[in-house]
Amino acid sequence: METLFEHAGGEEGLRKFIEIFYRSLLADPMLQPLFGEGRPSHIGNLAAFTAETFGGPDTFSREMGGFPLLIDAHRGLKINEEQRLRFIELYLAAADQAGLPDDEPFRAALRSHVEFGSEVAMQNSHAETDDQLHPLREVPRWGWE
Repeated sequence: METLFEHAGGEEGLRKFIEIFYRSLLADPMLQPLFGEGRPSHIGNLAAFTAETFGGPDTFSREMGGFPLLIDAHRGLKINEEQRLRFIELYLAAADQAGLPDDEPFRAALRSHVEFGSEVAMQNSHAETDDQLHPLREVPRWGWE
């Protein structure tokens, strides 16, 4: 069966999507404070994370720091629910702008991926100890619902 990674257009399709999404984050008054001026490496990291999650190469885990990098990136941000929901909104809008497939099974998987991931990030952003972190410690594998 085709993976979400393949269905999204592979590395090229996901990279285009993440570039659009990241630009929208940096331009959004509610979310820009979480990202500062942005970092060029963030696009590559997020694209590799998304690719790995969707069944593509495991470059993020093998070469970019893996899940511990995500935990460290979110610590102390104190993400609130309004920011989390805005993140989801911009993510799904970027999928449209990037021309990702709009079939319902793919979009359902995309939505559940960003909803779950943003919940993990929000919890980790408030954790003051390792015990308060979300129990997830590795890149999750996402598939068709």
